[in-house]
Amino acid sequence: MAAVSITPAPRLTTLMLQRKTLAIGLAVILAIALFALLAPLIAPYAPNKLSIVNRLKPPSGTYFFGTDEFGRDIFSRTIYAGRLSLTVGAAATVFACVIGITLGLAAGFFRRADTVIARIIDAMMAFPDILLAIALVAALGPSLTTVIVALGIVYAPRLARIVRASTLVIRELPYVEAARALGVPTWRIMTRHVLRNLVSPILVQATFIFAYAMLAEASLSFLGVGVSPEIPTWGTMIASGRQYVGQADWMTIFPGVAIILSVLSLQLVGDGLRDLLDPRLRKDL
Repeated sequence: MAAVSITPAPRLTTLMLQRKTLAIGLAVILAIALFALLAPLIAPYAPNKLSIVNRLKPPSGTYFFGTDEFGRDIFSRTIYAGRLSLTVGAAATVFACVIGITLGLAAGFFRRADTVIARIIDAMMAFPDILLAIALVAALGPSLTTVIVALGIVYAPRLARIVRASTLVIRELPYVEAARALGVPTWRIMTRHVLRNLVSPILVQATFIFAYAMLAEASLSFLGVGVSPEIPTWGTMIASGRQYVGQADWMTIFPGVAIILSVLSLQLVGDGLRDLLDPRLRKDL
């Protein structure tokens, strides 16, 4: 009798490396995060160190990205600004996931709550993201915490709709009905039988929310309604550099490139995770 060889299932790490977009996105965002984390060791100057004598210096061996109108090193400020952008993006994503998952599970599992929660979600999504964020920040007062809370509230409906739609399908499946018949508590059904099957879409949507939150934070800072102006952010750097576009375009180019790389890498990670975790899209595996 011929022996049957069983090919072991490829590991998740191997599958991730096989997807070029996912690997590239992870490499770029991890590099940006590493630079931001090690900013005190990498940055040659303090982010707010003034040097009027060296104002508006072009990129050189002394100032890699040049200097701004106050002689501050743009390379150092770009690295330090990455710390705030990543912090705001991560915190807003966690806050949005907590709110969105809670609302989505409640709306999808409890029929009586579905109508009310669904209408609230639709009403919030009727407003453009940036306008709703500006309104919330203006109402609560500009600060780092306010920006995180506002962005979390703005992007929570995106996740809530996905969780609600999936929950409506999962709650009718046989194993959920069997758990109900056996008298399993509702909270246990929601966490162990429903939520565990939503990890993949939640993870993919969280990466997109991360990118949207970073972009929105930069937009709020650019408009002057974000965090305190003395804290370096990519948005405030671009806002201050727009007055010197014809004279010192490097003031807007480098923080703009940092935003593009961060958002694009997170989008690549989200697309790669979606293709990797969705069996219908995983044709080559």
